[in-house]
Amino acid sequence: MAGPVGWAQSGDGATIVPFGGAQDHKRVGEGDTGPNTGGMGAYSPAPILTPQIRGEAIQRIIGPTVRALADAGTPYVGVLYAGLMLTREGPKLVEYNCRFGDPACQVLMMRLDSDLGEILYAAATSSLSSLPPPKFSDDTALTVVMAANGYPGAPEKGGTIEGIGAAEAGGAMVFHAGTALNKDGTLVANGGRVLDVTVLAPTVAQARQKAYQAVDAIDFPTGFCRRDIGWREVARQSR
Repeated sequence: MAGPVGWAQSGDGATIVPFGGAQDHKRVGEGDTGPNTGGMGAYSPAPILTPQIRGEAIQRIIGPTVRALADAGTPYVGVLYAGLMLTREGPKLVEYNCRFGDPACQVLMMRLDSDLGEILYAAATSSLSSLPPPKFSDDTALTVVMAANGYPGAPEKGGTIEGIGAAEAGGAMVFHAGTALNKDGTLVANGGRVLDVTVLAPTVAQARQKAYQAVDAIDFPTGFCRRDIGWREVARQSR
């Protein structure tokens, strides 16, 4: 069993357009231990999500869902994010989200070479079939979630955060989630999952190294992160 794997689809009620997959890391602790979370990191593409598995997921899970909604007179338009668990019996649906998943969205956006606005507009105007398939970089995107101490329980809020500029100067993109600005302009933690430090590199191993270099440039004393995002794929590729 491997997973969970997220897969985003864009649809206009009739056309289903695959929008890439990502491997998520749900457990709070390294080695996938500890309580479940909203996600402590992800990478994309997820080689374990093979074309065969994608085809099976569309045929058995996503396609029937879209058709059932259309048949009920409530065609679905927008992003349909399928959380899949890959098992020996094939992909199993864990959940649907009517939005991009988090932190899978961050790695998908880093790889997307097409115009997202154009794709969403086509979905809203029922013209997805007229667009070419979305284009994605062949590189690997990897994101590391920096969370506040206490997460996924009661997070410690108010901790100062510095070094975002230094992290981004090295090529990372830092997405803000649970942050706020104090009256004096100081950036502070204001939630559980606080930052997503996201990079693009040719391989998972290179992306992981680059991501943790960016993480280490950020000064967030009341925060923490997993230090093993991408570990399964790095191990597979090193065999």
